[in-house]
Amino acid sequence: MQLTSPVLIGRSSEIAALEAGIEAARTGSGRAAFLVGEAGVGKSRLAAECAYRAFAAGMPVLRGRCSSTGVRMPLRPITEALLSLFRTGGPPRNPELEPYRPALARLVPDWRDKGAPDEPGALIETAEAVLRLLAVVGADGGCVLVLEDLHDADAETLAVLEYLVDNVAGLRVFLLGALRSAPGPALDLARATGRRRTAVLAELAGLTDEQVRQMAAACLSVPVDELSGPVADRLVRYGDGNPFVVEELLGGMVAANLLRPSTDGWRVFGDLTLDVPTTVVRSVTLRVDGLGPQGAELLHVAAVLGRRFTLSELRTVTGLDDRGLLGHLRAGVNAQLVSPSGPAPDCYEFRHALTVEALLSSIGPAERAAIARRAADALEAAHPGQPGDWCQRLAVLRQSAGDPVAAGLLLVRSGRAALASGAVASAVDLLERAQGLAPEMAPEQRADVLEALLYALAEAGQLDRAQTVLATAPVAGPGALDRVRGAALRARLAWVAVTAGRMADAAIHLAVARQLAGPGPGPQVAAAIDIVAARLTFSGRDGTRGLDRVAEAEELARRAADAAESAGLPVVACQSWQFLALLARRRGIDASDSCVHRLLAVAEEHSLPVWYANGLLWLGINEFLRTAESSHLERARQATLGLGRIALTHTAEATLAMHAVFRADFATARQLADSCADASARLRDVDNHQYAVLARAALAAHQGRRREMDTELAEFRDWQGEQSMLMPLVFGRCRAVCALLEEKRGEAMAELDRGAAWEDQHPNVFHLDGRYGLRPLLGVLAGRVTASEHASLAAEPAAQLRWNRQFVLLARAVLLGTAGDASAAAEAVVEARAEAAPFPTTHHLGLRLVAEAALADGWGEPVAWLRTAEGYFHGAGIPAVAGACRALLRRAGANVGQRRAGIEEVPVAVRRQGITLREYQVLQLLVARPSNQDIAQRLFISPRTVEKHIASLIAKTHRPDRAALSEYAADLSAT
Repeated sequence: MQLTSPVLIGRSSEIAALEAGIEAARTGSGRAAFLVGEAGVGKSRLAAECAYRAFAAGMPVLRGRCSSTGVRMPLRPITEALLSLFRTGGPPRNPELEPYRPALARLVPDWRDKGAPDEPGALIETAEAVLRLLAVVGADGGCVLVLEDLHDADAETLAVLEYLVDNVAGLRVFLLGALRSAPGPALDLARATGRRRTAVLAELAGLTDEQVRQMAAACLSVPVDELSGPVADRLVRYGDGNPFVVEELLGGMVAANLLRPSTDGWRVFGDLTLDVPTTVVRSVTLRVDGLGPQGAELLHVAAVLGRRFTLSELRTVTGLDDRGLLGHLRAGVNAQLVSPSGPAPDCYEFRHALTVEALLSSIGPAERAAIARRAADALEAAHPGQPGDWCQRLAVLRQSAGDPVAAGLLLVRSGRAALASGAVASAVDLLERAQGLAPEMAPEQRADVLEALLYALAEAGQLDRAQTVLATAPVAGPGALDRVRGAALRARLAWVAVTAGRMADAAIHLAVARQLAGPGPGPQVAAAIDIVAARLTFSGRDGTRGLDRVAEAEELARRAADAAESAGLPVVACQSWQFLALLARRRGIDASDSCVHRLLAVAEEHSLPVWYANGLLWLGINEFLRTAESSHLERARQATLGLGRIALTHTAEATLAMHAVFRADFATARQLADSCADASARLRDVDNHQYAVLARAALAAHQGRRREMDTELAEFRDWQGEQSMLMPLVFGRCRAVCALLEEKRGEAMAELDRGAAWEDQHPNVFHLDGRYGLRPLLGVLAGRVTASEHASLAAEPAAQLRWNRQFVLLARAVLLGTAGDASAAAEAVVEARAEAAPFPTTHHLGLRLVAEAALADGWGEPVAWLRTAEGYFHGAGIPAVAGACRALLRRAGANVGQRRAGIEEVPVAVRRQGITLREYQVLQLLVARPSNQDIAQRLFISPRTVEKHIASLIAKTHRPDRAALSEYAADLSAT
């Protein structure tokens, strides 16, 4: 007989904390909590109570538990938690979750869209996907996520859990974790989050003596004062305040007939003296013996399999039919030793981890090993090839059976499978366990373990740990890698170091790789070496400078691409072609596109959807550089959403944000940059976060908001400092533009000079930083750049990019006007304005700059240009430039009227297109599609003036005709 307390005793403060967490989830101030304590102290009981109270309050509850069999399948408890709520219907079809569906499908393959690629994803993206799912689930009234037995959690689960804990604030989510107080990564995580106050840490103490008496009385359904004194004394003395042990002691007394119910309550018969913890073992043994020999054998087999087990596993190992199995399991359930586990109909679990330990301790080591060997043989025969988690489960059984070599080889296979699925932390854990068994293996097997572990450490970015393993590994003789494998491994470590920015480490690994490979390495090793060498050369590690450095890097990368394709290394080939696309921009966008198309062909041929999406992104960026169109980039962004590659999506969004700044679509730029900056910071995605922050700095700069720009640039520096490859954009796209909008031309020139000096020391891959456009224009205006120098610079491929070309043409106009060729100068301005059409802010800034020179030299239409620029900058709220335009108009003798009252009626977004108040009034009337005569009568102006206003509106709004302009007016009025 097993006795349990129907009520929770002595946990009022913990219950209050759980209630507070549930209430916080209801009100949108999400929080996390951990229950920590020894086995049997009541963590699971409290977790169940929390789940019950949340469910009773109408809140969705997601529950998962880590495996206790020694098998750590990546993210299994997270998957179980999701399935506990969504087993039948799949995840909610919320638009907010669309970018994260592929990441969620990696947790639950049944959620994968038909035809979607099965690609391993970044763990941080999975964590963000789970966070977004919880936010959606709890949006209406909160939700609760309960994860138990976290002391057995895999590394991936702990990483996702930490991410959730750190980011759950502000969501309608309560996250509750339960774990033992034994030292380990889970306890370290719980205590660390407690110290930084992102989680509440509840360390469960044992019950007091009085609480033990209350619990015992509740178990026996008697008042406390009627509890037998000897029974109470025994429980207090030996129960150690542990609820499970107290219950087991009581159960043991009843099972041994030492404590029996009678007409006047429970009475003691005989000596209650029982050793502890032998008492717990004896209590379990007595109940198991009551099940008969076959039932006892079945539970011993189940205990060897682990705390949780299935009917199919027991059937395979014991040979019993379903009728016999179910009969024995029902008896085990009645004895309160096992219970059904979760929604799966054939899954069972032992009531407590201590029950499993008691069962295992009741049989000798030899018998335990024999059961493990029998189970391993039977399950291996039933699951040839060991799919899924069977490989790891069999490894545990083989080790228990005393076969370390077989266990180690299975762990290697399982580790490699985990690595292929993207679970790199679990792969490292499995392969380190295999390395612990390697001394028993043959030399070639030891070399395989070493190689697999080092590759896993490289993928995990654990370069220091890999270096430690290498330092203790044999360099020759038994267990050492041969030269080819060693060279390939070192090249891989060098690549990881390069991508992590650890150039010194990369150079060391590359030197060793070259030494091992010898003078004639095969194409596989040669390709891996050359692409790393190309990246190191480009970074300047070899001492080369300027264009020589870029040319040498390009030669190495092209050689790597050719070798990789011939050797069947598609990933290395894609790495090489992407780098070549970057370098080829110095020869023009067509050259870069050619490399991207080759990348796309390789990715398509070898079914590499992530690399294909990468290629689409590059084509989109190149298209914007060439034409200022973002449609290709937007399509590439949609492709990344379909893959669930959040980092790639953020790359697209940050780039689109910067492009929106160029187009003066400041609302879109703000939305994209803010969204990307916040999410990339949470994901610790440094590259995308930096670019998004820089986009916000450029957004402020292009509106003349210096203080806001300086704040964003300070954050930019905090993330990487002055060595970032993005520094030219700080000088050209931000500080120089802001200075010009403050009418500080000298300061702008100084910033552009600083950018040029920086580029002289570092290779530059960003060609819209001012060097090929804005700086030459200011140089011409200042008399620093001659006509021949300008012609030479204008011939550069980068000068043909549309953003740069507007400035190049304006500079040419100034030079022509100075030389007295007024007609050609005016024509150059017309060309420049056509190129500048997508870029309203710089379009009008260019007019303001060139008009001053035109006034001085007597050419063009400076008064008209200044009026247009003044109207734009006045409407955009940039007073310095608007005031300068008015001052120049007065100098030219032109009439400068007062600013028309009512301009505030024009929406800011419309004003930023340069649309005047009168034009806006015309635009509003176009909704009804009236004739010019009708509009003229309404506004008391001539039909000819109306015609001019409509022509100006078509140009400023980039609409093809009057009908499209009327549609635009209707859309505007609707908002």
